Amino acid sequence: MATKQIAVDKQQLMEFYRQMALIRRFEDMCAEKYAEGKIGGFVHLYVGEEAVAVGAFSALEPRDLIMTHYRDHGHAIARGVDTKKMMAELLGKSTGTSKGKGGSMHIFDASKGFLGGYAIVAAMLPMAVGLAMGAKFKKDGSIVVCIFGDGAMQEGEYHESMLLASLWNLPVLFLLENNGYGMGVSLENSYPLKELYKTAAAYNVEAAPVDGMDVEGMRQGMLKAVEYVRSGKGPYLLEATCYRFKGHSMADPMSYRTRAEEEFWKKKDPIASFKRRLIAANLTTEADIQKIEAAVEKEVQDAAKFAEESPAPDVKDLYTDIYVE
Repeated sequence: MATKQIAVDKQQLMEFYRQMALIRRFEDMCAEKYAEGKIGGFVHLYVGEEAVAVGAFSALEPRDLIMTHYRDHGHAIARGVDTKKMMAELLGKSTGTSKGKGGSMHIFDASKGFLGGYAIVAAMLPMAVGLAMGAKFKKDGSIVVCIFGDGAMQEGEYHESMLLASLWNLPVLFLLENNGYGMGVSLENSYPLKELYKTAAAYNVEAAPVDGMDVEGMRQGMLKAVEYVRSGKGPYLLEATCYRFKGHSMADPMSYRTRAEEEFWKKKDPIASFKRRLIAANLTTEADIQKIEAAVEKEVQDAAKFAEESPAPDVKDLYTDIYVE
């Protein structure tokens, strides 16, 4: 089998691997802390979908803005949000990204242009349209990336947002993470159209599919979409086909999936397959990979230690950050 062509330089490729490995290990640590009862509420892991965030965000600029859904840890890490502050937020500590008040589904860091995960399905879509309207008025060349799942396709906010973005020719890139399930309901049992990006045609919005299990392919698809939106041609819908290796949340027994299906997708593991490609192309060695993974392990362990040792919010903080004066 021919080696897949490597599209970017070695340093960038190794950074792709580091980021994906970091997301995977961070999510594993989240699972551990949740099992220990140290993370409250719901936790939705990004395991298996790492290539989507890493490939997509590599095509963005610091001035661009991002809004996403409740499976947001991987997106935040790919955007460069501090892992110590993220883990502290998950544990509800005062040193967290939102001082422990947001938790797993609401990671937020304005300094990175990462404007939150949102727990309500499709809630981020109309807000992203509003941000895109602001970007158009400011004429600063920025674009807004709005990430949502296939479950949001059945919400009115999706259709309303596509309509307004198209009518007003707004610089918003809709990134659909199609992992095949809306919670525990498969796409084939909930939506009549299998190629979801084709829904954009109803709103005269340019759209395309991309393999979300391939970090390089994801970057290439995103580069094309970003260029289209940033050039002033209007909104764009990019559908990334992917698969979550874990359940909808940590409370999900995954009884609706077959072992055969899971094994099929695990053969497409974005991290393992990318590692094989890098080694086959003589761009790295197993020893170099192990060094990266050791550094990732240290970063995650340091993040967990920082979070564990950080103080809880003071009771008086219940009354702060409620209104903006």
